[in-house]
Amino acid sequence: MNKKKKYVASENRYQKMNYRRTGNSGLLLPEISLGLWHNFGDVDNFKNSRNLLKCAFDNGITHFDLANNYGPPPGSAESNFGKILKKDFKSYRDELIISSKAGYDMWPGPYGDFGSKKFLVASLDQSLQRMGLDYVDIFYHHRPDYDTPLEETMSTLDLIVRQGKALYVGISNYKPERAKEAFKILKDLGTPCLIHQPRYSLFDRWIEDGLLDLLENSGVGAICYSPLAQGMLTNKYINGLPKDSRAVKDSPFLNSTQVLEMLPKIKALYEIAKNRNQNLAQMAISWILKDDRITSVLIGASKPSQILDSLKATENTAFSEEELDKINKILT
Repeated sequence: MNKKKKYVASENRYQKMNYRRTGNSGLLLPEISLGLWHNFGDVDNFKNSRNLLKCAFDNGITHFDLANNYGPPPGSAESNFGKILKKDFKSYRDELIISSKAGYDMWPGPYGDFGSKKFLVASLDQSLQRMGLDYVDIFYHHRPDYDTPLEETMSTLDLIVRQGKALYVGISNYKPERAKEAFKILKDLGTPCLIHQPRYSLFDRWIEDGLLDLLENSGVGAICYSPLAQGMLTNKYINGLPKDSRAVKDSPFLNSTQVLEMLPKIKALYEIAKNRNQNLAQMAISWILKDDRITSVLIGASKPSQILDSLKATENTAFSEEELDKINKILT
């Protein structure tokens, strides 16, 4: 009986990636990180999930981003990641940054959602169990909870670090005013906020209205999700709506009406990308990385080729004033 060949990571993986410092911390993150929101649940192909992670790590992506509710079903992305970690990445644990989050609906009843100490502690314990880990590198509060005192939520993040269950903590989806309060509480407790994870793309620029300046002034990193606006910022829709696209299937996150409304802008941006020798997805990622206040961009992928395609964005993150003016005119 043939023993299956053990995975050995590419020797030159760290030459293939640029790394950026996360705020004022000592932690470097890859410019591209892999999010496990889709394609790692029980409904997905396990072999493909393994191949995605291997492809990412072979190309210097050291950061894998999860949350308690990723799947479907909720929790299954962490369980499958834990199996892959055990099979392929056990010897590489100290070369990986693994993050998880809690803050969205996870289990029934009053203790399975939002930002109480009860929920956050229980959720992280479950996440660690599913992944087979003693600790995560980064643990986030996934969204603000206006009914729980911010002091309770932030003191729980501090507690989790002191218990050794996370090395760093972050917040996600917080607006500037609330984020500023959170940063102060964490700093006073002695566990500074490492990073903020907001949604950001050419089509969703809300973080430019105060949040990026706050992060810079507070020494907090930024890792952006949905850089391709649910696939709108790709070449996929240039010639209309493909039958197998997420928009045609009217996913909860994207529908055909949204795409058709944005199509003139998509096509105009595509022309600029073409002149930069990039496809639209690459330019969309490069455009985010042009700002050195951004630590990393979170991508999703359903096949290894998409990861390799996104990595090319890091090769050209400089934009001329003329290009930026054209982009801003398209988007206004």
